[in-house]
Amino acid sequence: MTQLKRFIIERDVPGIGEMSVTELCGAARASNQALEQIGTMIQWQHSYVASDKTFCIYLADSEDAIRKHSELSGIPVSSITEVPQVIGPLTANN
Repeated sequence: MTQLKRFIIERDVPGIGEMSVTELCGAARASNQALEQIGTMIQWQHSYVASDKTFCIYLADSEDAIRKHSELSGIPVSSITEVPQVIGPLTANN
């Protein structure tokens, strides 16, 4: 099995911060349907919704898998950044 890498995907979606829960559910549904089509090479962890942007955390084998997801779901990608390491408050205890 291919090792999945962590990515932050920035998406410019005008007005997304004003969308209702129902509208956000529709976007999540479109994302899940695209993920199902692609298979195990990509996983959506979660997303942060801001005024006109989302910042999504994905595990994927490549940027190509993320771009394929964008194409299938109809959800645009503004930038993709690989995240090779994660730190947090407990990192100080090492």
